[in-house]
Amino acid sequence: MENNKVEVPKPKDPKSLADNFLSFYEIVRILRKECPWDSRQTNQSISQLLIEETYEAIEAIANNDDDEFSKELGDILLHLVMHSVIAEETGRFNFIDVLQKISKKLVHRHPHVFGDVEINGEKDVMKNWENLKIAEGQDSILQGVPKTLPALMRAQRIQFKASKVGFDWENKTGVWDKIEEELAEFRKEIEANNFEKASEELGDIIFAIVNAARFEEVVAEEALQKTNDKFIRRFQYIESKAKEQGKKLSDMTLAEMDAFWDEAKLSE
Repeated sequence: MENNKVEVPKPKDPKSLADNFLSFYEIVRILRKECPWDSRQTNQSISQLLIEETYEAIEAIANNDDDEFSKELGDILLHLVMHSVIAEETGRFNFIDVLQKISKKLVHRHPHVFGDVEINGEKDVMKNWENLKIAEGQDSILQGVPKTLPALMRAQRIQFKASKVGFDWENKTGVWDKIEEELAEFRKEIEANNFEKASEELGDIIFAIVNAARFEEVVAEEALQKTNDKFIRRFQYIESKAKEQGKKLSDMTLAEMDAFWDEAKLSE
């Protein structure tokens, strides 16, 4: 294959935000023309990669790794620009449209900053935000919650949005009572061997627990991920101890594994 070297666009002023962005944008355009992989991609084919890059950025935040975080933000920006360039090629929209729309939205939804609306704290900001979205033509306050969100994140987002228009428990007592109610209903269906209904009730339990997390200002998705990491860390401790003793996990008793599990807990 013939290799015709393409000159890499460079910013005229390395310290200029505009120059750096324009150079980056031109690099993406070149890749769309010259790279066999990049040129055959569509908005659909790379859609899941945007999710993956976002999660990698979130992991960098959790690890307090600013070097990795800045790299992952670059990967996200690459996807934002790539999606826009693909759309630009077919005349649907371009990145200028993207910037103008988000700028217009931000100004419109912050009348307390760019207008003469008076507010009394963060709660008023969120209430106005949701009301403005309805005024913009949304049929439902929940319309903007993507179905593709992970279930815990989606549940918490649904509850948050509903609460902003007053559909919420008055206090924590109602939240915890609801969890107890759902647990009782789950047990009832299990005892009745009605497993299809029990599955639905289990979903209700999880939804109620997410609601409790929201009331305590805990992000349910992050909380469960931390528990996942904790379980992996402790289980791998058991694996390492089994290896030290020349044993397979399948040859160990539950009591032996529990003892190592407790050791792992103490070491934390």
